[in-house]
Amino acid sequence: MGSKESYRNELRSAIRQLGDRCLYSASKWAGELLVGIDQDQPRSSAIAGKATPSSSARPHHQQEHLHRDGSSFRRSRSRPGGDSEVFSATPSGGVSYVSTPSPVEDEIDDGADYYLLAKSYFDCKEYRRAAHVLRTQTSKKSIFLRCYALYLAGEKRKEEEMIELEGPLGRSEVCNGELTHLERELSALRRSGAIDAFCLYLYGIVLRDKGCESLACSVLVESVNSYPWNWSAWSELQGLCTTLDILRSLNLKNHWMKDFFLANAYQELKMYNEALAKYEYLLGIFRFSDYIQAQIATAKYSLRDFDEAEIIFEELLRIDPYRVDSMDIYSNLLYAKESFSSLSCLAHRVFLTDKYRPESCCIIANYYSLKGLHEKSVVYFRRALKLNRKYLSAWTLMGHEYVEMKNTPAAIDAYRRAVDINPRDYRAWYGLGQTYEMMNMPFYALYYFRRSAFLQPTDARLWIAMGQCYESVPLQMLEEAIKCYARAANCNDREGIALHQLAKLHSILGRSEQAAFYYKKDLERMEAEDRQGPNMIEALLFLARHCKAEKRIEEAEMYCTRLLDYTGPEKETAKSLLRGLKMAQSGFPSVEFEHFGP
Repeated sequence: MGSKESYRNELRSAIRQLGDRCLYSASKWAGELLVGIDQDQPRSSAIAGKATPSSSARPHHQQEHLHRDGSSFRRSRSRPGGDSEVFSATPSGGVSYVSTPSPVEDEIDDGADYYLLAKSYFDCKEYRRAAHVLRTQTSKKSIFLRCYALYLAGEKRKEEEMIELEGPLGRSEVCNGELTHLERELSALRRSGAIDAFCLYLYGIVLRDKGCESLACSVLVESVNSYPWNWSAWSELQGLCTTLDILRSLNLKNHWMKDFFLANAYQELKMYNEALAKYEYLLGIFRFSDYIQAQIATAKYSLRDFDEAEIIFEELLRIDPYRVDSMDIYSNLLYAKESFSSLSCLAHRVFLTDKYRPESCCIIANYYSLKGLHEKSVVYFRRALKLNRKYLSAWTLMGHEYVEMKNTPAAIDAYRRAVDINPRDYRAWYGLGQTYEMMNMPFYALYYFRRSAFLQPTDARLWIAMGQCYESVPLQMLEEAIKCYARAANCNDREGIALHQLAKLHSILGRSEQAAFYYKKDLERMEAEDRQGPNMIEALLFLARHCKAEKRIEEAEMYCTRLLDYTGPEKETAKSLLRGLKMAQSGFPSVEFEHFGP
């Protein structure tokens, strides 16, 4: 890795070039990365000095996380003359990057004034006027902006036709009418060698929209190899990497932007530990990058490390109180933790910041869902989808709301729309399985649960859902259910459902040894978590009877004695078992009077 100053120079030049070509999303990303490079002075000492009530009240051991080496969110800055130069060298791992020339601005030609006018029209969203102004200009920059304006004009018209034909959220086969013309022009430029990295990026988008995904992938690789600072091109390429094999087949130059791409691709492919390792490595230079920290928090949320993820999201909001990016993930985390007050504060904050952002609508929808106001939640999810029809999380979460409202046709439609956008979204497949299970269609449910578990094989909840489906009355495929619960138990089943069901099913099938093994493991889990309830009573009763049948008298007495602490019918059953154990020890046959069944 080169020096920090070389990174700054590359990113500053990239911000200018990307902004000049109206690629504002990529320019914003590069700008956020630029200020994330280790600086000599804090970005905002005023902000850094403040602390929210929640952060100041946090226990000391949690606050230390923010300054720990390796995976901390905010590290103390280097003092002048201290160890600051450590980050000028190659980080641990010693990756050798290719030398990529800094981007050079296009020379100003005779059409510069026309370009400035076209850019003004473009910024006012008058795309066809912008393209018309540049119709006679031949510089590469002008060609890109003209083609890009035509593409966006076609997208705008497509959205209008979809609303006219099917309504704001309806299905429609309307296509961008400019694609054929743009493909013809850009392919000719590529064949003649007169195309630049930005037109290659646009050509890749056009090919993707026309369904030529393999060629689009190749073209986007050419684009990022030629100009690696365009994050929008990397993002489009990542969207085409639907499998690890496709990702590994890409012939990418070893530029440092490739590490950001791989980390993002690993995240999308559910390889969260690999993504975390990449982001931790990139912190060597970009150690104050909010983008990297948001991605780390997202990965930890996906790994269900909610507490660590929440600390990072809180600090992100403290540093940037008007941030909306990634806050929808934070709202999902707060929803999962049932943090009413925190989710309410977040919803109020984004509403005041930018209430018509899709992410803001999704956060507000999550708040209403947690309050049990599912109809209002659907209203905000639909609003988010009007703003961005391809907002995957909104389709999936709206499906969940329709399930709560028992509106199964609407739920199925929402989940199918999510799957159409991203066939690798395991949550949508899981939602379809749940919906068909509600409709008493277990074979359909099994198909969708299998798809979901294939995409996310480490999620215990998916295997439990499949096991319950196999166990249901229409199927009664208990052996298959046992296999599913066994997979769930090996996937860190936090709720302990799998162990209990394994014990119960083995007991039903007359396998007392296996049942006793799982009941004992479940009992140990409940004791470690200090849990009480009917599952513990059931485990103690079964183990007491099993040990009595196996002549393990002392062990059976221990389980019976524990049952005496309860006040229900299980107490009388335990007394009866103890009497039988004493009679068995004295040599008399015993009769157990049943007062309570498992």
